[in-house]
Amino acid sequence: MKRRDLLKGIPVTAFGFAVNPTEAAVPAPPDVKPLKIPGGRQKFEAVRDAALNAEKFFTPHELQTVTVLSDIIIPADAKSGSASQAGVPAFIEFMMKDQPRNQTPMRGGIRWLDNTCTKRYGKPFVQCTKTQQIDMVEQIAYPAIAKPDMTQGATFFSMMRNLTASGFFSSQMGIKDIGYVGNTPNQWDGVPDEVLKQYGLAYEERELNMGK
Repeated sequence: MKRRDLLKGIPVTAFGFAVNPTEAAVPAPPDVKPLKIPGGRQKFEAVRDAALNAEKFFTPHELQTVTVLSDIIIPADAKSGSASQAGVPAFIEFMMKDQPRNQTPMRGGIRWLDNTCTKRYGKPFVQCTKTQQIDMVEQIAYPAIAKPDMTQGATFFSMMRNLTASGFFSSQMGIKDIGYVGNTPNQWDGVPDEVLKQYGLAYEERELNMGK
């Protein structure tokens, strides 16, 4: 039994005097929402996910930068929405806490991007015009041809691109975008007649009546 629970069950003091309940009341612990365990997850995984979701990694400015970059990488089109509309920034936020080794490259990359944009355009990346943002991205989007002073940015952008694609194509929007349907129920009508005829086979009457 926890000490607080033990104290709640004692109506008198250690000296035997009655205690006024209003004076000796112990504050009740805050309500804790029941843990939801998604399908396919074990309890310990759900507990860990909940703990990570309760933490914050990105600052508001960093999250805004990640959002703008993800939408440049996967913009909205006639078929589906953009990366941010698919929840990619939240996915990347989670991945930073799930894989802490990526925190320094991510945070350092955003800082590099802002410093470089400030030197080139006089303001941080998110405050640049759309044209300036695209111009900056084109300098770091292709590691094989990036200039020596852009290699750090190219490494950062490659990580952003991988995370954005992973987040988007594992979301409901991304799954619909590529047309993946997974295991879905269907109607089996039997072997086509032309195949049966090719092999000189035919269904028996009892087989044709099955399921009717």
